[in-house]
Amino acid sequence: MIVTTTDFIPGYEIEEILGVVFGNTVRAKHIGKDLSAMLKNIVGGELEEYTEMLKDARREAVNRMVNEAKKMDAEAIVNLRFTTAQTMAGAAEILAYGTAVKLRRV
Repeated sequence: MIVTTTDFIPGYEIEEILGVVFGNTVRAKHIGKDLSAMLKNIVGGELEEYTEMLKDARREAVNRMVNEAKKMDAEAIVNLRFTTAQTMAGAAEILAYGTAVKLRRV
């Protein structure tokens, strides 16, 4: 499956738009990691625990989006985008979305 942030794929023409596909996940760190991040916030620097959490969340959101596109028999997803939102203190949602399409080689 081709997944891209662009609205076109070189060498292909979009033959059919199947619709918007989504994948999301809500993640939170356990209290020990949260306390560590709060201390790091005081002295400055990267909050590595949260960086890793968000990286894993993006990967899972994309996997879920791709699985949704496969159910539609899509050959690609164009215009991939991400958004994030805090759902509660210490928890964040990552949403991946794009347009599932059928392709024709040109």
